[in-house]
Amino acid sequence: MKRREVFGMASVGAVAVALIGTRFATRGDSASSSVRVQMTDSQWRAKLGPERFHILREEGTEYPNTSPLVKEYRKGTFACAGCDQALFESRTKYDSHTGWPSFWDVLPNATTRRLDFKIARPRTEVRCSACDGHLGHVFDDGPKPTGLRYCMNGLALTFKPAAA
Repeated sequence: MKRREVFGMASVGAVAVALIGTRFATRGDSASSSVRVQMTDSQWRAKLGPERFHILREEGTEYPNTSPLVKEYRKGTFACAGCDQALFESRTKYDSHTGWPSFWDVLPNATTRRLDFKIARPRTEVRCSACDGHLGHVFDDGPKPTGLRYCMNGLALTFKPAAA
């Protein structure tokens, strides 16, 4: 095989991955919601503190198994730590054995998605539709009925227990 053929095949593969990823990235969640909560970086830093700011505003990732929300299974709602918008119902949470809080579904219009190319392969990033905060990523290896795994940073979330 000639060098030019190898590069040509690699280009075709990259385009195919991008097209498939784009289709997955726009599936399900609302992509048209406009950001309703806007602050300057200084205001976000003051509100969130350094760790949450890094996750939500700089697209960071916390270390696995460091969030107490990994083991949170009471009835309630998981909300965005940046703006308090409800994101996930506790009934959709499950143990994915990844070390991050994981859910098989999201509340309607609560999140947006976009392709993330920060590592060697494309991933689908999940963001809060109200404040555009980075929450984590969604993968297609989750349980039924959706087959999705919303793998979220615990620092990006807060938990609100259901009223007794």
